[in-house]
Order: sequence, then C-alpha cells, then structure tokens
Amino acid sequence: MSKDTEVDMKDVELNDMDQEKQPMTGGAANGDAGSPTCTEKNGSVNVKIHEETETKFTGLSKEELLRVAGTPGWVRTRWALLILFWLGWLGMLAGAVAIIVQAPLCKDIPAMNWWNYGPLYQIGNVQAFSKSQNLKGVEEKIDRLSQLKVKGLVIGPIHVAPLDNLASLNFEEISSDFGNLEQFKGLITAAHKKSINVILDLTPYYLGSGPWFTNVSVTNVAERLKSALVFWLNQGVDGIQLSGVERVSSVVPSLWADIRAIVQNGTEEKRILIGVTEKTSAVGVSELLNSTGVDLLLSGALRSKSMTATDRAQTVQQLLSSHNQTQLAWNIGDRKEGHLATLVGPDMVNFNQMLLLTLPGTPVFNYGDEIALADTDTKSPKMLWDTLEDETNGTAKEEKEQRLSCRTFFKTLSELRGKERSLQHGDYIPLFNSTSALAYLRQWDQSGRYVAAFNWGSDAVTLQLSHPDLPARAVVQVSTDQVNLAPDSTVALSALELGPGQAVLLQFPYIA
Repeated sequence: MSKDTEVDMKDVELNDMDQEKQPMTGGAANGDAGSPTCTEKNGSVNVKIHEETETKFTGLSKEELLRVAGTPGWVRTRWALLILFWLGWLGMLAGAVAIIVQAPLCKDIPAMNWWNYGPLYQIGNVQAFSKSQNLKGVEEKIDRLSQLKVKGLVIGPIHVAPLDNLASLNFEEISSDFGNLEQFKGLITAAHKKSINVILDLTPYYLGSGPWFTNVSVTNVAERLKSALVFWLNQGVDGIQLSGVERVSSVVPSLWADIRAIVQNGTEEKRILIGVTEKTSAVGVSELLNSTGVDLLLSGALRSKSMTATDRAQTVQQLLSSHNQTQLAWNIGDRKEGHLATLVGPDMVNFNQMLLLTLPGTPVFNYGDEIALADTDTKSPKMLWDTLEDETNGTAKEEKEQRLSCRTFFKTLSELRGKERSLQHGDYIPLFNSTSALAYLRQWDQSGRYVAAFNWGSDAVTLQLSHPDLPARAVVQVSTDQVNLAPDSTVALSALELGPGQAVLLQFPYIA
C-alpha cells in the first residue's frame, strides 16, 4: 500500500471520531415534555431523573382490628388453635404417664452401714507404718489413705499391756511407744474430715500368745474392758476390734452381751464391732458369726494356700447362703498372719486385690498391701514411704514404679467398689469354677454389671461363660494382663482366655 493511501485512511478515521464527539441535544431542546432533562456542557451530559414519591404502609387501626377479630371466621380459628394446643398438651402428659407406668421399677437399696461401702485398712503396728513412729505420723498420712477410698481405719492395739503382767494391763492408756491421747484425738479428727471412720483394736493381750491371757482371767479382763469401751467411744472412735471373740463369748456370755450392747447400741451413727478368729472353715466362721453377733468377722476362710478355685467358690457360696453380704468380711492377711505379698506371693498381689474388692462383702487389707509390701523377719515390716515419695534412680526407681503401679491398680478397683452399686451390694451369681479358675457375675437392678474372672493355675484357660443375663461381649475395666486384656478392649464371654495367674474385671450395661 502507498503512503498516500495510508494518509487518506487515517483522515477518514479521524473524521469518524470527530463525529462521535459531537455534543448531544436534550429532549427539552426538541420540545419533548415529560422526558428526563438533559443538559450539556463541553461535550458532557447530565441527566436528571425525577424521584418517585414513596408510599407508606400504615396497616389497620385498632378499631379495624377489633372489628375484624370479631368476625365468625377468626373466632372459629382461635377456638380451633386453642383446642389443638390443649389436646397436644394432654397427649404429651398421657404419654409421659404411660412411660413411667410401663418402665420397670427400681429395686430398693438394701440397708447398709458405712463399712459396707469400701475397704477397711488395718495398721496393726503404728511404729512400722509411721515415719515418725507414732500416731502423729499416721495422721500425716490420712490424705494418702483417703486417695485409696478406704472407709475405715483399724488402729492398734496401742494400749498398755506388758508381757505376762495382767495387773499392769490398762486399756485406757496409750503406750508411750505409739504416742499419746492428744495425738490419737488429732488422728480421729483428721480422719473424720476425710470421711474415714476410726476403729480401735482393744485386743487385751496383743503381745502374748493368748489374746485374753488365760481362761481363768477372761472374766476379770472382760469386766475391765467394759469401762474402757465407754471411755474410747466417748473419745470419738467409730468401732472396736477384738481378737479371740470365740473365747470370751463362750466363757462369759453375759459379759460378752454387755460388751456388744456398749459398742453396737445407743447412737444414731452405727458403730462397728469386729471380731477376729483363727477359724478357716466356712462352717466354723458361719457358726461364730451367729453365736457372737459381731458386725464383721475376720477369719482365715480364704487364706489357705492349698485351696483350689472350687474350694474358694464353695466357701463364698456357703457363707452367702447363711448370711447377708453386709455381714461378711474378706481378708487374707492380718496383724498376726502377715501381709498379702508374703501369703500369696508378690506376683499375685493385684490378683488377690481384685478378688477381695469384687466379692460380696467388706474387703479388709493390711497396711502396705496396696504396694505389695512383704514381711521380713517380723509380721510388721516398715512402710516404704521413702521409696514412694523420694526421688530415685536405677534399681530403686524401678522398684518405685512397680509399687506405684500396684497402688494405682488397688486405687482403681477401690474407686469402682465405692461407686458401682453392682459391686457394693449387687447379687453374686456363679458363672464358672474348676480346680484352677473361677468366674462370677455381680449385678444390681439397672446398674452396670460386672464379671470377675480368675485363673490360679499355671496353664492358660478358656472360660465359656453363659447366663441369660450375659451379652455376647463385655468391656475390660481392670486386668492383670495389660497385653492380652488391655483396658477398654472388648472380649467374647463365650471364649474368655485367661493366662496363668491372671485376673480380669469386665463390664457391660444393663439391657431391658
């Protein structure tokens, strides 16, 4: 294309652009009435749009509303809505009543005493338990005991009772080896603040072989004990423990009746009388419970190492068939026989903690049983407070971890025992027993149910548990086998596998 042609085309484009920039003329200039007014200046256009007048809604007046509300149509509508409201309300009320009537009634809670709600904790030797070797040191550990959810603390004996010296026996004086009366009263006050009751062991001749000295002296000792009972109950103790109750109750039955009356009668808050016997047979224990009238009886019914699982099941069943579970106490060790770890072996402490804390009745433990404390050269080993509370390393650190783990296991079971109705006072239903294994169900009304299973044998066992109240599976709550029966895992009750020396507590909900 030539340069002249290019110049001509640029001129044409510029002319077209000049025409587009020509000023506009408004409608008013053309005489168009009612159109938007346009004005122009220097090629720009301003348009003015007339605003429309907004109409305001005022609604009906009061008189108009009253006139409309009185029309037949609105009256019928209001009545219909009112009737529908009351019909709906009455329907909901009838439905709620029907649900309440058809729902199963809750069983009445059985009559229970404070010692039925948790374990009792025995401190037979104040010097061995306390770092300061006196009653003040026991008071300083009340918080520790409260953490274990114990309901009662059995102290002593702590009174003056010299060897072979009946004349110097003084029930009302605390031996200086253990402290003094002010320390004991301070201990009672501290314990009560933590809802722990204090029971005083007043076994007369606790340092000798015969708890009541000789048969000839029983009458004299029992008579002197009566006034001492009044003294100590006035100091605020919540109960009395006596060993050898079969002797005093049979030799001087009238004095024994007086002793019972002093302890068990006369207060709104019931006080406990605990007897201790060396009897081991279920029959003997049952007969002594009936003849002495004690509230609880500590015995050797579960202590024998030669007992099979079947023997234990029969012992429990025989005692439950003759007595209410609120009268039964379960213990293995005690002040004279020693600690749990010595009697069953350190590896079986948690196992037996579970047994005692899930049987129907009151579990009773020796101090230190919660940490697998074992007897040494005496039946009163020193409590290992330094091991539990001080910073450690190496072998000492490993021992501390093991003992604290044992204590945590005890605490977990004790907390369950204290809050779960099925474990507090629920029915005991045997599910399985053999020479080496035992399983039972604890259930109460609509509360959660528990299955406790134990294998004393050296070989693994598979328990095929069946009962109309059992579901197919249950949840592990507590177990001695953290690998195969981990907490919160589920297991089949028709094929429950337990390793040698293992125990497990399973839970499942109530299903209507």
